[in-house]
Amino acid sequence: MRTDDLDRFERLFADVMAYYRQDRSDFTQGLFWSALAPFSFEEVSKAFERHAKDPDQGRFPPKVADLARILEGTTTDKAALAWGKTFGAMSSVGAYTDVVFDDPAIHAAVQDCGGWPTMCRIETDELSHLQRRFQNAYKAYAEKGAFDYPRRLAGDRSPDSEYEKIGMKPPKPAVVGDVELARLVYRGGGANGVKVSLVSLSDMASNRLSASSQVIHEE
Repeated sequence: MRTDDLDRFERLFADVMAYYRQDRSDFTQGLFWSALAPFSFEEVSKAFERHAKDPDQGRFPPKVADLARILEGTTTDKAALAWGKTFGAMSSVGAYTDVVFDDPAIHAAVQDCGGWPTMCRIETDELSHLQRRFQNAYKAYAEKGAFDYPRRLAGDRSPDSEYEKIGMKPPKPAVVGDVELARLVYRGGGANGVKVSLVSLSDMASNRLSASSQVIHEE
């Protein structure tokens, strides 16, 4: 959550405490705010709702651990979906083309796994290990909330300077997912694969995903 989410979080937390007929203290609210900050307001709101609807735990006021357990499941689901999207692009885009995903955590996780060409050329018998490594890295970045990442994942091609020498523009990267979100990822990342920028996942509408691969026009 971002700082400008604080007002509506306070209202949500007050409503939750009122539902359970509990007093709201600044300490308790601050504890929840700090623990839930890596997640978006929408995810937090849905987690409170899921807790209230739970036939067993929902009878009692939520604790930080209750919300963390629910949101951890959400992060695990996202990691699995992110792997599915990445694995599909490994086949359809390939190692020789630059790629921009609509999720910055995918960029960071791919870098941790050795880079785009390395992942695309993974042997079949090593795929399950790569999947676990990718999903663990993705979850870590998603839970961290703010991290460095490259604006595009570089393919195994000639450097931009080689194209410039012959008066040609470098190939445009392929886009996997929502084009507008991919533009935000590209603009927020570091140039030439250097990790120099920070992004907050709560700033990204990460639920707006699609499976299409398109081309992004670089600025």
